[in-house]
Amino acid sequence: MSEKLLTPIEIGLTAAIVAIEDHEPLILTARDSDGLAGLPFGPFDAPSHRTFEIGLRAWVEEQTGLRLGYVEQLYTFGDRGRHAEAGDTGAHMVSIGYLALTRAFGGELAATSASFAPWYRFLPWEDWREGPPAIIADDIIPALTGWAEEETPETTRALPRKDRMRFYFGLDGASWDEERVLDRYELLYEAGLVEEARRDGRPAALARKALSALGTSMRFDHRRILATAVARLRAKLKYRPVVFELLPAEFTLTELQYTVEAISGRHLHKQNFRRLVEMEALVEPTGVMSTQTGGRPAALYRFRRDVLQERPAPGLRVRSRR
Repeated sequence: MSEKLLTPIEIGLTAAIVAIEDHEPLILTARDSDGLAGLPFGPFDAPSHRTFEIGLRAWVEEQTGLRLGYVEQLYTFGDRGRHAEAGDTGAHMVSIGYLALTRAFGGELAATSASFAPWYRFLPWEDWREGPPAIIADDIIPALTGWAEEETPETTRALPRKDRMRFYFGLDGASWDEERVLDRYELLYEAGLVEEARRDGRPAALARKALSALGTSMRFDHRRILATAVARLRAKLKYRPVVFELLPAEFTLTELQYTVEAISGRHLHKQNFRRLVEMEALVEPTGVMSTQTGGRPAALYRFRRDVLQERPAPGLRVRSRR
């Protein structure tokens, strides 16, 4: 019996590189010849790179000039079709996604095609700092409602479409969970409402028009990788001091609050936030005042590293007004 020839596999490394500038969360993007924004991506070269992370750091610095600080692996993305085009016979690309954090980058990036862009440009329904985004009530819910009503009893999902709508988008008394970023994006993809679903030939997308209001599309499945990264970072804020990887060594409490709000997409009550910071004992005063706040001088603080030895899960378990 002849052996079946297996499709060769190539390993790529995809990075969601986050920075904060002017109180906005930014993601590093690179544009290819197709004009679409994508996350920085490079191949894993086993002879040159002892580990995946070493390879990631090496090609990011080579391509952009950035030296990454905090890096963690997210997930392996290998769904059929994620990089394939019709008629392709080459190797299937499996990408290992990473979340990387860097402080504001003041210089020019090495690659002219690379630039930082607001991550809410790609996921506009996730920014609740000024209240529920109008896009949810005006565009998303009407479109999802029509799709949910098409569901047949033969659906194999554990939760019906209407229940997933309610849980993921905080409808009918359900609360908005800022960590469900990936769930919301994948529901929009399944319903055929984002451009990526149309490009991938999803039946739901072919039956209806993708909503142009639903953010800027990205190459391949990079918006899914971005949603995974945002969800991971939002969750991590609550039990790891990762927010300080995005701040300068010395900062005001207002800068800390704006950074947490930018990542979580939530407005935080000022006095409650400051009580939380004091209770968690994550920062300590430097004894220096900042005069660059545009108003009265504000005290500068720094991350108190001793907290890492004092308890296993130091973070900011923030709660919003809603």
